Amino acid sequence: MNDPTRRPPEPIPVTLLTGFLGAGKTTLLNRLLADPGLKDTAVLINEFGEIGLDHLLVQHFDDATVLLASGCLCCTVRGDLVEGLEHLLRRMDNGVIPPFRRVMIETTGLADPAPILHVLMMHPYLVMRFRLDGVVTVIDAVNGLATLDAHPEAVKQAAIADRLILTKTDLLDTPERQAGFAALNARLDRLAPGAIRLDAAKGEATPAALLEAGLYDPSSKIPDVAGWLRDEAIEAAEAAQRGQSAHDANRHDDRIRAFTVATEAAVPAAALDMFLELVRGMHGDKLLRLKGIVALAEDPARPVVLHGVQQVLHPPSQLPDWPDDDRRTRLVMIVRDVEPAVIRRLFDAFMGLPAPDQPDGKALTDNPLAPATMRR
Repeated sequence: MNDPTRRPPEPIPVTLLTGFLGAGKTTLLNRLLADPGLKDTAVLINEFGEIGLDHLLVQHFDDATVLLASGCLCCTVRGDLVEGLEHLLRRMDNGVIPPFRRVMIETTGLADPAPILHVLMMHPYLVMRFRLDGVVTVIDAVNGLATLDAHPEAVKQAAIADRLILTKTDLLDTPERQAGFAALNARLDRLAPGAIRLDAAKGEATPAALLEAGLYDPSSKIPDVAGWLRDEAIEAAEAAQRGQSAHDANRHDDRIRAFTVATEAAVPAAALDMFLELVRGMHGDKLLRLKGIVALAEDPARPVVLHGVQQVLHPPSQLPDWPDDDRRTRLVMIVRDVEPAVIRRLFDAFMGLPAPDQPDGKALTDNPLAPATMRR
């Protein structure tokens, strides 16, 4: 049982490359794949329409590149994604293609990223062979403001990103375009405060800057919680927005909030399970992304890492130790049409800190109308 040759291989990191139509995803992908450091990268490209064209523009097209079936990467073709990933693994495991160390998935510009993340988090086999490294979203500096106004898909793509790549900044050659770009950056400050922003035209969108956005530093294998959660950036954005005038509630991105829930107290495992169950049951479709590190009351020395998208929660993993001196429980949430105060009050209730006229944890779990999975 201790034979290292019989242990499962390290999960292969997967980077999701998304962004609205015309933002420059394929151009960025071409540039990344030209880097010698990505020569052992497998690529999956999603198409939209009857005839796939984008793959003809990807210069690094070989046996390790899979063209998924026509259509958006949504629930109707989720099976294509599973089949594509399994196809790559079979060919690698059987020696048909050389071993690859990374997978990049380029989505169509109309894609909702959530179903792709669901596959990587929940498929019983793929979850053992792959791990999500990060979501990279490409934003057109010239047309991005209008795109966010017109298309809720673009807003969601930006909101869940770990990295935001601004393209076409070299075309900001008029005062009007420069003003629009400033407004775009202000909106991204509110929409995705935890995402690292990079300028492709300035050469900032390098593999080193874009990739390795996951929890673990691949060279040291030591978890980088601060770099993954980015909770300090989100807290700073929250503080900056307090006292500002109300935004347009009908604008897509003003319905999205990124916020943190934190406590220095250890969290009982049962309370955490019930809190997550209730949040997913009540607000699942509106919970765009969740990241967290939790100090369990039963084992506070070994924190638990959480990662979820909508109703889907990746199997929690437990770290052998805290990676730094910050031992607080910290949850980062990105939600749509949910006030952060609602989630925070719910968390406080399960932590035994009910507010006036609010139910405590016992009232929530003993309620006969509560979901069956929450009743004691």
